[in-house]
Amino acid sequence: MNAARPGMVTSPHPLASEAGAAVLASGGTAIEAAVAIAACLSVVMPHFCGIGGDAVWLVADRQGGQRCFLGIGQAAETLPAYDSAIPLRGPASTVTSACAVDSWGHALAYGADRWGGTQAFADLLAPAIALARDGYVPSRSQQFWFDFRRDEIPQWKGFAERFSAVPGALFKQPGLARSLSLLAEDGYRSFYDGRLAEQLAEGLAAAGSPLRAADLAASRTRDEIPASLGYRGLTLLAPPAPTQGLSTLAIMGILSHFDLAALSPTSPRRYHLLVEAVKQAFLDRRLIADPDCAEPPPWDFLDPHRLAAKAAAIDPARALPWPHPYQHGDTVYFAAADEQGRCASVLQSTYFDWGSGVPIGDTGILWQNRGAAFSTIPGDRNGIEPGKRPFYTLNPGIALRDGNPHLLYGTQGADGQPQTLSVLLSGLIDHGMTPEEALAQPRFLLGKTFSDSRDSLKIEASLGGAAMETLAALGHEVAPLPALSPIFGQAGAIRLTDANSLSGAHDPRGEGNAIRCQRPLPQ
Repeated sequence: MNAARPGMVTSPHPLASEAGAAVLASGGTAIEAAVAIAACLSVVMPHFCGIGGDAVWLVADRQGGQRCFLGIGQAAETLPAYDSAIPLRGPASTVTSACAVDSWGHALAYGADRWGGTQAFADLLAPAIALARDGYVPSRSQQFWFDFRRDEIPQWKGFAERFSAVPGALFKQPGLARSLSLLAEDGYRSFYDGRLAEQLAEGLAAAGSPLRAADLAASRTRDEIPASLGYRGLTLLAPPAPTQGLSTLAIMGILSHFDLAALSPTSPRRYHLLVEAVKQAFLDRRLIADPDCAEPPPWDFLDPHRLAAKAAAIDPARALPWPHPYQHGDTVYFAAADEQGRCASVLQSTYFDWGSGVPIGDTGILWQNRGAAFSTIPGDRNGIEPGKRPFYTLNPGIALRDGNPHLLYGTQGADGQPQTLSVLLSGLIDHGMTPEEALAQPRFLLGKTFSDSRDSLKIEASLGGAAMETLAALGHEVAPLPALSPIFGQAGAIRLTDANSLSGAHDPRGEGNAIRCQRPLPQ
């Protein structure tokens, strides 16, 4: 038998990783593996994602193909009159459509056209259907977030009886199994204008959502050119507006003006620069909005002169005060690289943990609350309008080296995503860390969070007491949190170095994993 060429998947749940690895082992493409992973995660991580949510994709190959698929649901055409902020939970938060399933179909069509993908949609859904029908043992993460919201859950009508799980026992989702089976039978657009869409429209209306059948039918994935920025000889790709991918690139552009490699990875000076670069980039973030509905910002987010000025504005001896609120959100990151070096880097989400908390009829589908990211303040660039897409936190990444995919990376965490990516990318690129080492680095979260209402800098205790004391002396209001706390989210990374060498990992803060896949070559 000839030597096998490797591929790799990474995801936050071993069962999803196994489904993706099986696709690669059978000769499937990275996109096909990612769809199998996405479907399984929609079952086994209902607290972070599902087919009632959205997804953002980056794909790249060794032939120069680079695309972004924005599977972002739009606001309902008929909206209620708002006299206050959009509620964070409940039917009033279910004001945007769900585009994850459409993004799966869009990605598969791209893969069939560009990469020769041939695997059937129904076959890719089969592992997820079996998990929903036959059950799985809930992860520690699922139980943690159920317990974390235990006091709120009684207010979520119909939620507890569907998502209460007995520790150690199989958790089954028969309604979701039926919905996924309908998609397998009818095709992915059944979610939007087929048999499943009819059930969803009825269930949404009964729950009190403003979404109707026409809103589902209008949901379409956008195919975009990724935003890009050069960093230390690599080209970093990120999703364009309305996502905060621009903020992630801006942070890295600011950091490019500092010699981070000369600093120890746990140096308080390194963390000071990372935090201050985040602040400088986040000062502009409020201007990111749906480009279809808002005038372009008065400057280019990635203008080199602007980024240089922001770098110069960082005081190496003093922290910039930070009174800006933190937006919460949870999601799942997963990625796949196939034997041809073709890659998919994906984030999938229902926004907050457990989304809106609203199950839709008996479909087994929990709807997202992404519409709560809209503003109701008159004149706000991110103000809610019919058919508009909200400001979006999802921003998976791909780094190219000499035009070829080199790094795949992403993380959950809403506002924390660019912050975690600054640590992760600096570790991978500036310090030459392995994916495992980079993912294990101490992380930080800036500003108010759902776990701490102070305008503080939350840092994992693994950074060390002396480093935290130095950061406090620089003016940071440091608030230590336990090392590897789930509050800091779960990230993943894959590094491709040549045709036969790749490495990857998923976050030690969760139960996910990376799997190296090998397929025997023909004799």
